[in-house]
Amino acid sequence: MRKKTTIAATLCAVGALALGACSSSSSSSSTAATSSGTSSTLVMESSPSGPVSQDFNPFSSTSADNILGATNMIYDPLMQFDLLKPGVTYPWLATAYTWSNGGKTITFTLRSGVKFTDGEAFNAANAAWEFNLIKANAAINTNGLPIASASATNATTLVVNFTSSVYTLLYYITETPMIPEAIWSKAGNPATYADTKPVGTGPYELSSFSPQAVILTANKNYWQGAPKVSKLEFPAYDSNTSANLALEQGTLDWAGNFVQNISTAFVGKDPSTNHYWDAPLQTETLIPNLTAFPLNSLAVRQAISYGVNRTTISNVGEDFQQPPVQGAGSLTGITLPLDQSYVTPATSGYVATYDPAKAKQILEAAGWKMGSNGFFALNGKTLAFSIEDPSAYTDFITDDQIMAQELKAVGMDVTVNGTSVQKWTTDLATGNFQAIAHWGNGGPTPYYLYDNWLDTDLTAPIGKTATGDYERFNNATAEADLKSFAGTDSTATQLSDVASMEQIVATQLPVIPLFYGVAWFEYNTSKFTGWPSQSNPYAPGEPTGPFNEITVLHLTPVG
Repeated sequence: MRKKTTIAATLCAVGALALGACSSSSSSSSTAATSSGTSSTLVMESSPSGPVSQDFNPFSSTSADNILGATNMIYDPLMQFDLLKPGVTYPWLATAYTWSNGGKTITFTLRSGVKFTDGEAFNAANAAWEFNLIKANAAINTNGLPIASASATNATTLVVNFTSSVYTLLYYITETPMIPEAIWSKAGNPATYADTKPVGTGPYELSSFSPQAVILTANKNYWQGAPKVSKLEFPAYDSNTSANLALEQGTLDWAGNFVQNISTAFVGKDPSTNHYWDAPLQTETLIPNLTAFPLNSLAVRQAISYGVNRTTISNVGEDFQQPPVQGAGSLTGITLPLDQSYVTPATSGYVATYDPAKAKQILEAAGWKMGSNGFFALNGKTLAFSIEDPSAYTDFITDDQIMAQELKAVGMDVTVNGTSVQKWTTDLATGNFQAIAHWGNGGPTPYYLYDNWLDTDLTAPIGKTATGDYERFNNATAEADLKSFAGTDSTATQLSDVASMEQIVATQLPVIPLFYGVAWFEYNTSKFTGWPSQSNPYAPGEPTGPFNEITVLHLTPVG
């Protein structure tokens, strides 16, 4: 049986500009970008990074320019998604797709007339070459796509075959950034290629670079028409503190940071222009290194879960802005209330609970003995570990300090290790950590959250670069659940698979759920209109990829 879905049918007629005709809530300020002749610069920041190196490789999780949020403005994907409205997709470089071969083959209709910024044509042959490149280079197959082969039937027809059914992996498949074969075929190792002079099909191209800032200018030949925002500036702030100061002073237009006391510190400066909207998008967890003592012990992880007060972390560390995981199903890691429909009667009883006495009981039952120093020990080894996070992420550091204090009270010698964003990102990927607080992986369904936590295809031995399963968890049932979910279009089967993974996370705690991660989004309306909002959620408002491209193309300069 052939299963066909057109992106056009999802929202609107194919052939219209992707955002102008297909936004779920169209208005004069949310139409596709067209040249207006207005000179405007949008200053934006997705995350503090400190000085950056000139590296726009879209496959690199450690590229500072990816951290800034600049790279995806240069490289377009095949499709875009609105993660706040499951099922809503936007036609991008692809205008339609067809499933066949039981979900093992997908055929895309690509947009004609698209060119890279160097004038070379983008076509199906180029896209097929890229998927074959990804197949041949596991290091850039960051989502673990089981690619068998890819080919072009003609200039606008791309066929990608997989070794297993991948219905649910549409998001991963279509978010692949399209790169030019003419350049990358000569680049050597695509995983380490610095890509200092990026060439893409996106709405912007590199104008200037320094370790302190990246500046992009509008691609006048963009297939949607030149963006109305003519210039994007990405300052490399060294911390939340410096970024938030710029936000409060009005020199930063759009940010995605934790802002302490945001109602006063930012909105209160000028309520008519300063706004924020933080929509829950994923679940943030404490990631333990399961390959080493003491976090390879389930009893220790259970004691940690009982020993941390998530409400205190949320209220104090996150200033009430990121709600704690709590209530029915909360220990499963499922993002609530976004994915409430996936909590079943069998998993609703897994509740994240603060109970320090229970934490001690679990450790004692597992053979740990309290020492005269106030810390538990097992076979002469003290229950001690560090939590690593960037010093620039002031909320995370506060969260860590709260956890360290609470866990010391139940007999664990916990310290906080503040480091740079780059080192933290590298340490997470290579397994050079004991514990790390980190956000989850958003997606159209809970599959993407669990895949990032549980998929051994994404992990790597300690010292090698992983793109997921950073804790190095290996569970055959979870693997089977992921493959089953990805390979079916049956809602009942998918619900069963998610329930199984919910149970695994709640009982094995490969990651320890802490709070619901929101799409940090602070913005100033004095220079631009058309921002996403709770009443017009056409995209999460955070200024990070891939969502920030959608937002920028909705913006119109004031005046």
